[in-house]
Amino acid sequence: MQEIDTQILSDLRDNDRDRYLACLLAPAASQSSLAALYAFNAELARIRELVHEPIPGEIRMQWWRELLENEDATGEGHPLARALLDCIRKHRLPISVFQNMIDARIFDLYDDPMEDRAAFEGYAGETASALIQLSCLVLDPQNAAKSAEAAGHAGVAQAVAGVLLLLPQHCRRGQVYLPAELLRATGLDRETLLAGEDQDAIGRAVRAFAGYGRDHLTKARARLDTIAPGNFAGFVPLALAEPIFDRAETVGAGVLRDPIRPAQWRRQWWMWWASRRRRF
Repeated sequence: MQEIDTQILSDLRDNDRDRYLACLLAPAASQSSLAALYAFNAELARIRELVHEPIPGEIRMQWWRELLENEDATGEGHPLARALLDCIRKHRLPISVFQNMIDARIFDLYDDPMEDRAAFEGYAGETASALIQLSCLVLDPQNAAKSAEAAGHAGVAQAVAGVLLLLPQHCRRGQVYLPAELLRATGLDRETLLAGEDQDAIGRAVRAFAGYGRDHLTKARARLDTIAPGNFAGFVPLALAEPIFDRAETVGAGVLRDPIRPAQWRRQWWMWWASRRRRF
């Protein structure tokens, strides 16, 4: 790996440990490019944590937009920007996908409701699913298109698992990613979820949301045969989704009180097993 990747890997390890581990399980020739993709995703995902108001967050995202639009940009002085541009040019990745990813992340900066499942799937498609597809374009571009449908469902499953993990943090800052239609169907709305008092209804909502993620995981598994062996590394983080769904369904409203993230050694094991068996 190039020396510049040392800092990127370090930042990725700190900001997204699971994708950092998945990166290390990928073929050595692709690790540098995958690290740049995953670190960029982590950078966008943590902007809400770094700013106190939406406007500074939008300014950060606009900086990335303008960088990607500038055909002469080099990213000089910014290791991640430079590595990302090198990755995009080396693998001829579509700039529009990155722009759509940035646009989708605008949602993170505000406390607007996620209206329905279609809105959630659109958000997941532009973020988690897009990241999987970009990874496939790095790993085995000739076969990347074959796994697009699997990536779509895999990304939704990943996004659901991520929301379940971060539900306490989201609620503390007034964010709700669970679709409003799902909340209504389980006797909740945004305010009652944030209040955290109706434990029975919250438990129903958590289990329904986990079941929704599990449904997309099942659909992704049904398309395993469309994922070329060379592209499977892009799907390895999905190995963590089912254990998160299992735990969320078990504890229900308890996800608001107690962390449900599995121990690191378990996550490492599941991803290693998935990479070897090509199963998630």
